[in-house]
Amino acid sequence: MSAAGLLAPAPAPAGAPPAPEYYPEEDEELESAEDDERSCRGRESDEDTEDASETDLAKHDEDYVEMKEQMYQDKLASLKRQLQQLQEGTLQEYQKRMKKLDQQYKERIRNAELFLQLETEQVERNYIKEKKAAVKEFEDKKVELKENLIAELEEKKKMIENEKLTMELTGASPSSPEHLPATPAESPAQRLEARIEDGKLYYDKRWYHKSQAIYLESKDNQKLSCVISSVGANEIWVRKTSDSTKMRIYLGQLQRGLFVIRRRSAA
Repeated sequence: MSAAGLLAPAPAPAGAPPAPEYYPEEDEELESAEDDERSCRGRESDEDTEDASETDLAKHDEDYVEMKEQMYQDKLASLKRQLQQLQEGTLQEYQKRMKKLDQQYKERIRNAELFLQLETEQVERNYIKEKKAAVKEFEDKKVELKENLIAELEEKKKMIENEKLTMELTGASPSSPEHLPATPAESPAQRLEARIEDGKLYYDKRWYHKSQAIYLESKDNQKLSCVISSVGANEIWVRKTSDSTKMRIYLGQLQRGLFVIRRRSAA
């Protein structure tokens, strides 16, 4: 068989419909349409995927917001519950801190009581000590006062005895000599100058002061070693060195020459 015979279509059987004719251009158009359809379905699939992703993201954001809101509500409820417990005094943290404060308070009160006890004991000891000291000082001063009064009385007794001795030596009256009238036998030339100024005695053109050593001579030529113990307004007191007795000499007696004072170095 020739090549032409191989390529020629077989004859149609008798009575069969005629075979359709074959056109290659129609096949190409059909394939192009199928490609367009597949491409369109691909784009629709991508759009569906994007829409699904956006939906999932929105749902996730919504869940997060709801979770945050729930956490806020839980915390707020917890704080309200703690506040209520605090007002009722049942909050655990409040009870714990109150227990610590109570311990500190009791410790401070105990220390204060101990301090009070110690201070009270110290005050009582000081009181007893001061009381004993006051009693001792009172007794000592009472004895001292009695001794001083006895000494003053003894001193006055000695002064009276000395005045009596002076009167016996001079024959003068116990009254103050300066108030006695001068005897007619006295003349101004017989009177010696004697005065007291600024606590010092001016006699026979000399100044005499307290604690100065002197000789006291009487009218009958008795000579006593003395020390001026004090200088008054109208008299001086002298203390005899032999027995420490004191004598009072008036200015009038010195002026009339009943007593004569000399410095001890001049004897």
